[in-house]
Amino acid sequence: MSTPRFLDLPPGVAPQKIETPQGTFAALDARPVSGVIERWPALLVPGLTGSKEDFIAVLMTLAQSGRRVVAIDQRGQYETPGPDEPAAYTCPALGADVDALAQIIGGGDPVHLVGHSFGGLVAREAVIDGRTKFASFTLMSSGPGAIEGRRALGGRKIMAEVDAFGLEHVWTHRLEPEALANDVSDDILAFLRKRLLTNSPTALACMAKQVLTMHDRTDELRQIEVPTLVLYGEHDDGWPPETQSEMADRLGADSVVVPGAVHSPAVEAPETTAAALVRFWNAAEKHYLDTRSGVL
Repeated sequence: MSTPRFLDLPPGVAPQKIETPQGTFAALDARPVSGVIERWPALLVPGLTGSKEDFIAVLMTLAQSGRRVVAIDQRGQYETPGPDEPAAYTCPALGADVDALAQIIGGGDPVHLVGHSFGGLVAREAVIDGRTKFASFTLMSSGPGAIEGRRALGGRKIMAEVDAFGLEHVWTHRLEPEALANDVSDDILAFLRKRLLTNSPTALACMAKQVLTMHDRTDELRQIEVPTLVLYGEHDDGWPPETQSEMADRLGADSVVVPGAVHSPAVEAPETTAAALVRFWNAAEKHYLDTRSGVL
C-alpha cells in the first residue's frame, strides 16, 4: 500500500531507529536542508494515542532554524516495541527512556525537550529526575496533574475497553466514529487504524491510567533551573486553558496561546506553533551563553 499523502515526509526528514541502553526507538529525524547544524537539537515526545507523525507538519520548519529535531514513538507506541509488563509504562520508566534518547541525540550538547499532552507528563519526569541537563522544556497542551474534562472521560473509557475487549473494539466503537464525524479522509483513517492496532494494549491501558491519576508536580518542576514554555491551544479540551495558564504562572514560565487550536497545536496550527518554539529555543540558548560569559 502506498504511503498516505499526509505522511509524505518533507525535505530533510527521514525515518530512523535510535538505539539506546533503554531499547530501540522509532523516530523521524529532521535536519536542515542545507545540512548545516548550528544550534542545539530538540526531542519531541507525543501523547497517549499519538506518535511521531503528529509532529510532521512542524519538523521541517523547526529543523530549518539550524538544528536537528527528532520526534519519537514512545515505548509501546506504534513502531516502537514494548513489553507486556505494566511497570514498563509508568511515567518514571518512560521518562528514563527520554533521558537515554536525549543523551544520545545531544551527543554532549543540551537538548530542547517538548512533550505533548501525556508526553508532557513523561518529559517532565525526565526533567525532574536530574539525569540529563536540558536546554529547555516545553509543555505542549499538557497540564500540572491528571487530565480533565472530555478527554478524561474518554481516557477512562479507553482504559476499560482495552482491558475488556481489546484495541479493535476501541477502534470500531470509539475512535473510528469520532474520526468519521470529523470528516477525516480515507488515507488518514487508514493510518489512524493501523497506528492504534500496532500499539501495545498493555502500554495504552497503563498510559491511560497514568494520565488519569497523575499528581501535580509543578512545585518540583519549578525547582529545576531550566527555561520552560507552556504552549496550548485557545480551545484546549484536555487540560483547560486556564489550568495551563495558572501552571505557567506557578512555574514562572513563558506562555503561548495558539489561536484557533484545540489539543494538538502542531497539527492544527503548525506554522504558529513552530515559530513559537523556535523563538523560545533561540532565547533559551542566548540566555545560556550570556550566563556562561557573565553577561546579565
